[in-house]
Amino acid sequence: MEHIDWQLQRFGEGADRAAIIWRDRACDYSELTDRYRQWLGRLEAAGVRPGDSVGVLSDFSPGAVSCLLALLKMRCVLVPLAWESRDQHQAFFRTGELDHRVEIDDQDQGVVTRMEEHRRNHPLMERLRTAGKAGLVLFSSGSTGKPKAILHSLPELLNKFRKPRHCYRTLTFLLFDHIGGFNTLFYTLANLGCVVAAAGRSVPSVCEVIERHRVELLPTSPTFLNLMLLSGAHKSYDLSSLKLITYGTEVMPERTLRMANAAFPKTRFLQTYGLSELGILRSKSESDESLRVRIGGEDYETRVTDGRLRIRAQSSMLGYLNAPSPFDEDGWFDTGDSVLREGDYYRILGRQSDIINVGGQKVYPAEVEQVIAEMHGIIDVSVKGEQHLLMGQVVTATVQVAEPVPAVQMRKRIAEHCRGRLQPFMIPVKVKVATEGQVNYRFKKIRR
Repeated sequence: MEHIDWQLQRFGEGADRAAIIWRDRACDYSELTDRYRQWLGRLEAAGVRPGDSVGVLSDFSPGAVSCLLALLKMRCVLVPLAWESRDQHQAFFRTGELDHRVEIDDQDQGVVTRMEEHRRNHPLMERLRTAGKAGLVLFSSGSTGKPKAILHSLPELLNKFRKPRHCYRTLTFLLFDHIGGFNTLFYTLANLGCVVAAAGRSVPSVCEVIERHRVELLPTSPTFLNLMLLSGAHKSYDLSSLKLITYGTEVMPERTLRMANAAFPKTRFLQTYGLSELGILRSKSESDESLRVRIGGEDYETRVTDGRLRIRAQSSMLGYLNAPSPFDEDGWFDTGDSVLREGDYYRILGRQSDIINVGGQKVYPAEVEQVIAEMHGIIDVSVKGEQHLLMGQVVTATVQVAEPVPAVQMRKRIAEHCRGRLQPFMIPVKVKVATEGQVNYRFKKIRR
């Protein structure tokens, strides 16, 4: 049975349960199924055919979700796109070889547009069409350069959701075009949970939605958690409905996790791990307070080579549409993450590309950020390396502060605080004071 047919069968079992809450309106599984059937007719009438590449510009509205399900049934290649990345959409259209695009507005009304003729020439796309399988194209954030176009075969990526898991009322904090957001959506629907669409991703907006709709699961980033805790917003809203907070996408500072556990003593915390190229792996934190995590699960193999995590998965992407294959001859993928293996658990240290080399000594930005974040008046901090003629690189920091402080004075304060807590070569030699947090639209730290 195809995934979509199995999924619709599940929808029938919970027909009167809320599937999506969007703009304070609930859409149950019966209505979602009806809208899916309507989209099937609309897409076929617009000339969409099996194997076509279709971009969907939206967020987690009932219209967008039912459109995705219809495209899955038609065995099209889905290209979910968030409005936050609109300045890159033209390039994404070309790389994703779009035949059509669907734009769904803030009234949840959709328009299907035929794209200009283009050459279908990527062998991976042709391979997917020949196999008669639905596909998914995701674009990386481009934090280390040009965004990569990642092509998945959807049957393999979605197969894991057939096993029943916990049912939650879940906030869609991670974006529509992000592997984490895509995983959140299909996990929730597969378990007849309720997708609660975020009206915005500011701290007050997220807290308000959690309070109003009694959200049980918040998948988020360490950066967002830190901002919420430092703002004190969690004290101004009733967030007692939260049963589980999952965090990933970047290294979690020990201080932030400690503060989060103190702020939410009845809430479980789980570190997640995944990549756009591989999907989201099953994970289990050693404890709510621990940064050690066990990762893997069905269809995944892990190993550490030269301190870097490598993964082999049945649900791996077919490849990049605009870059060479990253897999070795045995199918292993180098994640680029430096890790420590401690028994059955891993400690994620950070991206290899973020490591600062100071005269041959390795510095992990997260380790420095953790120490600086302990200082009074620091809201957020981002650490990166800067080229240096003699040392190769030196450590620099950009801090967001609660009260204005001259950069020279802040550098002295940071140096004094770090002395005795960090080795001398790890202490920032340059400090910039910023008025805004150093995060991108996916709430990950910017280190460029």
